[in-house]
Amino acid sequence: MTSTREQFIRTTCQLLESQGYHGTGMAQIVEESGAPKGSLYYHFPGGKEELAERAVELAGRSTAEVIRGNLREDLPLPEALRRYVRGIADRVKESGYQSGSPLTATAMETVHGSERLNTACREAFLRIQKAFEEKLVQADFSPQEAGQLAVFLVSAIEGGIMLSRTHHSPEPLQKVADQLDVFFQAYEDQE
Repeated sequence: MTSTREQFIRTTCQLLESQGYHGTGMAQIVEESGAPKGSLYYHFPGGKEELAERAVELAGRSTAEVIRGNLREDLPLPEALRRYVRGIADRVKESGYQSGSPLTATAMETVHGSERLNTACREAFLRIQKAFEEKLVQADFSPQEAGQLAVFLVSAIEGGIMLSRTHHSPEPLQKVADQLDVFFQAYEDQE
């Protein structure tokens, strides 16, 4: 059973993903969560900014867990990455190009307007990078290589999400998936 607090956070996460921080209002969060209006400020006395901060934290944790679960050790890393990114492309398409990641939109909208949310976004992206880094180290990359490649992966995937949503096409993310496969195959061949 989901608590009222969790309902608010999950609803906010979904709304940030589909319409961004500035496009999401407190009344809409209450309405779509189905939770009692009076409990919103009880759980989040800091208002929308506090609620968005918790939603960003949830998005970072959830994405890191998905990475750890989807990049299975029984698959070669290039194949696991390709499947993972193609799965994102499928979800973005199935959502009518409304979903993909609440982090990029929130980070860009609040980079100068809210230090609190900017910090939350940075921490969420670092958590995601760390998950990729762990998988890369397991695949025998040095910690230094893994750290650099993790930044590359997050940048490529987030950029692919943005382009897929912008173009209303899964093709940009599919190309990212295919090129990651080529990149890692070539990287492995060099060693």
